[in-house]
Amino acid sequence: MLSLRLYLLQRITALLMAPLVLGHLAVIVYATQGGLSAAEILGRTHGSVPWLLFYGTFVFAVSIHAAIGVRAIVHEWAGLKGVVLEVVMWATGFGLFALGARAVWAVTFA
Repeated sequence: MLSLRLYLLQRITALLMAPLVLGHLAVIVYATQGGLSAAEILGRTHGSVPWLLFYGTFVFAVSIHAAIGVRAIVHEWAGLKGVVLEVVMWATGFGLFALGARAVWAVTFA
């Protein structure tokens, strides 16, 4: 039952990430084509709640999606099972979320 829940959760996060990835790529193209400097980009994102929500949602979805994927890979390649496998998954998810949330916060409010 757990594997079905994780499977569904990974697919749901993939559906959530698809438009976010496209939006992120569009922002990159806009910024590079417009010749914006890093300072100009940070000036536009500073204090912006919509950017915080956009990239915060992105980080949340990626953290869950990647942690479940790493769990599957570690189980297949290293043969880990049980509590150790769950610790790897949770540590990956929390680590990715912490790094991503710190970056989003820094770009938006620091």
